[in-house]
Amino acid sequence: MARSHNNAIVLLEADHREVEQLFKKFEEAEGKSTQQAALASQIGQALSIHAELEEVLLYPRVFSLTKGEERDQVCEATVEHGTLRGLIADMNGKDPSDPMVKARVIVLKEYVQHHVREEENELFPQLETLELDLDALGEEIATMKRELLEQVGSQRSGKTIQVVEVSASDTRQRRVA
Repeated sequence: MARSHNNAIVLLEADHREVEQLFKKFEEAEGKSTQQAALASQIGQALSIHAELEEVLLYPRVFSLTKGEERDQVCEATVEHGTLRGLIADMNGKDPSDPMVKARVIVLKEYVQHHVREEENELFPQLETLELDLDALGEEIATMKRELLEQVGSQRSGKTIQVVEVSASDTRQRRVA
């Protein structure tokens, strides 16, 4: 079955590909600390936004529509997001020439690769069997992503890694106000 460009799975997989490219660029920028700082910031920001989208819009719906092992996958994915957020927080404000930053980026990449494999091979195929309107969910994801990106602004430059914490509750409060 062909998926529309608004499909939630299409949008989330596009985020996965974007982060893969950012990790590749980070590796290619070896020895260029200003460039690596910007890339590490972009990686952290992209992952923070992606995790927020999934935790607010996707995981609660999947959790409510599943049982057993499928439900366990949602819980595991949420825990993995917590680990990713911790690694990102540990890099924030650091000089990318610090060897611990590179180590954190490497571990972050490994966690992300594992997480993406599980989502794309196990969770996403299940989504198509659930009573979810994946196009409507995709519209919600696109809208919230735009709002989160606005929240972040243009704080991706400098000599240290800067990841702005994002919260969907902040964007929802602005929508209601």
